[in-house]
Amino acid sequence: MTGQHGKFVWYELMTTDTEAAQTFYENVIGWSGSDAGMPGMEYMLFSMGGQQVAGLMTMPEGALEMNIPPAWLGYVAVDDVDAAAAKVAADGGNVHRAPDDIPGVGRFAIVTDPHGAVFALFKGTSEAPQALEQMAPGNVGWHELMAGDLDTAFAFYSNLFGWTKDQAMDMGDMGTYQIFSWNGTQIGGMMTKPEDIPAPYWLYYFNVEALDAAIERAKSGGAKIVLEPMEVPGGAWIVQCIDPQGALFALVAPKR
Repeated sequence: MTGQHGKFVWYELMTTDTEAAQTFYENVIGWSGSDAGMPGMEYMLFSMGGQQVAGLMTMPEGALEMNIPPAWLGYVAVDDVDAAAAKVAADGGNVHRAPDDIPGVGRFAIVTDPHGAVFALFKGTSEAPQALEQMAPGNVGWHELMAGDLDTAFAFYSNLFGWTKDQAMDMGDMGTYQIFSWNGTQIGGMMTKPEDIPAPYWLYYFNVEALDAAIERAKSGGAKIVLEPMEVPGGAWIVQCIDPQGALFALVAPKR
């Protein structure tokens, strides 16, 4: 994982019906699903063109009783999981799953930022495999944080991961949308969440070749559209959806 610190390296869907979710995302995004063969647990891998992109698992027991809905979780590479988790706690975040090992895979921890947005820390046991290009179909092309407060959230993540400020966009009454970069490459944006959104969260934008066709596949599979298609600076098109089990996700494409 040399030189990976601060890079999103994995995405994981925790849901209530893994079989239905696998079928849905394979159809909408074009992934291929396969069993990870992990002893003692059911874990599916999503791949695109032979490159692994994301994982799929049943929600932990008791999560629904705690009003935790199905959701996507992003994993960010760090040089030292234990040190990063301690830094999260020292800087006002919380460690919800203490650093632990996944035999033969790596070490991870599940944490929240000071406002409650969930993400994971990860360090692999071996060098990271070749990854898809950021905007390649099937990969995650954009990472978006609806933050509790933009200024303090950016300071937290910048201090933890070394992310840097890029272009800042004036969104009028909604405030500033701050694009951030990792190693000089734009990888996402963050802004203070609107007041009607109950809690901060991370949202992941999956690349598809054309938006309208992907939307039709999503809707026919039972998804709900929560933000209608819109063009964003740079000419890309986006849409935000909730999958049939209730997990929020987004799609981005270079054309309608």
